[in-house]
Amino acid sequence: MKIRASGSSVTIDGRTFTGRNISINGDKVVVDGVEQAGSLVGPVSVTVNGNAESVENGSGTVTVTGSAGQIETMSGDVYCGAVSGDVETMSGDVTCGPVTGKVKTTTGDIIKR
Repeated sequence: MKIRASGSSVTIDGRTFTGRNISINGDKVVVDGVEQAGSLVGPVSVTVNGNAESVENGSGTVTVTGSAGQIETMSGDVYCGAVSGDVETMSGDVTCGPVTGKVKTTTGDIIKR
């Protein structure tokens, strides 16, 4: 999982992190190159509390409370505001505001607000 979210906090499985580049390496959260304490288990739910340049997640729900540049997940629902790029999930629903790029899901519904 990789998130670029300048100035926004990110909540991952109930824990909140703040940084420009947030990623998951194995079962660890890494914020701006620094590994954080604790481990993650199972599908990871991610909430960006604000805007995100990009979000990539392997499996789990992705929520962006503001706008996003691009969102991609293999398996999970996506909830977001306006998107200036593409939104893609293999298996999950997409609920979002206006999208400048493409919206794609293999098995799920697309709902534009």
